Amino acid sequence: MDIEFNKNEDKMNLLISAMEKKLSKIYLGGGKTRIDKLHEQGKMTARERIDFLIDKGSETIEIGAFAGEGMYEEHGGCPAGGTVVVIGYVSKRQCIIVANDATVKAGAWFPITGKKNLRAQEIAMENRLPIIYLVDSAGVFLPMQDEIFPDKEHFGRIFRNNAIMSGMGILQISAVMGSCVAGGAYLPIMSDEAMIVDKTGSIFLAGSYLVKAAIGETIDNETLGGATTHCEISGVTDYKCKDDKDCLTRIRNIMSKVGHFDTAGFNHIEGKAPKKDPKEILGIIPDARDKQYDMHEIIYRLVDDSDFEEYKEGYGQSILCGLARINGWSVGIIANQRKVVKSKKGEMQFGGVIYSDSADKSARFIMNCNQKKIPLVFLQDVTGFMVGSRSEHGGIIKDGAKMVNAMSNSVVPKFTIIIGNSYGAGNYAMCGKAYDPRLIIGWPTAQVAVMGGAQAAKVLVQIEVASLKAKGEEITPEKEAELFNKIKDRYDSQTSPYYAASRIWLDAIINPLDTRKWISMGIEMANNSPITKQYNVGVLQT
Repeated sequence: MDIEFNKNEDKMNLLISAMEKKLSKIYLGGGKTRIDKLHEQGKMTARERIDFLIDKGSETIEIGAFAGEGMYEEHGGCPAGGTVVVIGYVSKRQCIIVANDATVKAGAWFPITGKKNLRAQEIAMENRLPIIYLVDSAGVFLPMQDEIFPDKEHFGRIFRNNAIMSGMGILQISAVMGSCVAGGAYLPIMSDEAMIVDKTGSIFLAGSYLVKAAIGETIDNETLGGATTHCEISGVTDYKCKDDKDCLTRIRNIMSKVGHFDTAGFNHIEGKAPKKDPKEILGIIPDARDKQYDMHEIIYRLVDDSDFEEYKEGYGQSILCGLARINGWSVGIIANQRKVVKSKKGEMQFGGVIYSDSADKSARFIMNCNQKKIPLVFLQDVTGFMVGSRSEHGGIIKDGAKMVNAMSNSVVPKFTIIIGNSYGAGNYAMCGKAYDPRLIIGWPTAQVAVMGGAQAAKVLVQIEVASLKAKGEEITPEKEAELFNKIKDRYDSQTSPYYAASRIWLDAIINPLDTRKWISMGIEMANNSPITKQYNVGVLQT
């Protein structure tokens, strides 16, 4: 290994260590004191419930662990958005599990909580995954009710989705393991099966204090909406459970008896490990963004047997396209090449930039994969499309539109991994969040923005300087440098992968060594949903 490799590896390990440190804090939810209080009540935490529910030793992936990171500090924060969302296996069936974290403001719903829950339901609907709700929530966080209650993508959309999923035949199981109040009370009852834990679970539209204030009736919460009431009097719930473990065991028993449905039929064989050591990925990604690397070397360490069947290898070389397998699943890979290459015409092409020939090649490859029913994997490290008179006269807009059109209309599932840069229209063409990837994840090296911090700061400084000069103010080089650094620092903070993940622009930030697991589990879940639409790209200019 050369010294450059070792420097890169050290930098990546530092980023991974920082990520894991953040996660270890997030996993504590509202903190040890609140966890201890939950245990005193005879309850398990959200993460303990999920660990008990899923098959021992099976793989899991967590969606939105960084949701809410750095947000709502004036309210004490909202770790993981107050909800834990995991895709895992229950009685050997892949499911998505949504568990309220009662250690975070009693499981109250912040705006990001609603967004995260809707993302979980979106994944369930797109992939026809059974969804299990472990309910323990005080309802809407009232100080922010205007940001979570009334709009189309707010709290009420959850129950609309319950109804839609029911109509689609997607299994929904709810376990009321704590509070379930107000509008939230509809969620378990709109599920296929609902169970409630005795003495700790309760369901009501209004608690005892509100009932007293509204109609003058004096009643305790257990009598109003406890397990005995809803299992023996109202009939609202189907199973009465003695404690959390009994409740979770009943869910496992139900899942063990659920039948299987048609699949999409994506090609799958027994998987093989890459021939080239995946751990070497950590030393390949440069320690600085202005350095080059060969994306082939990343692909060889992600795909089975390091076998990559490259499409149009000598044409449009700023994007690599080709067929491979990941844990046995057939995939079509579209990846930004991050080193400077020379085209067959003798022209130099910058790494990470999309040129006309690359966009044209990618569009054709995407169409081919749709025809063959092969899922698509996008490996992003892109600064955008090539600019300048030569590109404009060559029809870069036309070819870029062709690629976006082919990708947008794909009927096969898409998965996006942001390795490095994800800037501007490059984010769009390479299947950014707006283009419905089934999963979109970032490495700790990811950045998502209109453009890089330095570029953006230069543009904004030019505008600011021109404005100040127009007012007659004198701008010294030192003042301009100070302005540049101030703008760059602010912009850089917004390009961080944690900024993106906190707002669920990314489903997760992951260790690069977990990439194969995320893609293979993603395709497995997508295989639950047969393709019912015909691939049609509409009008494509040639």
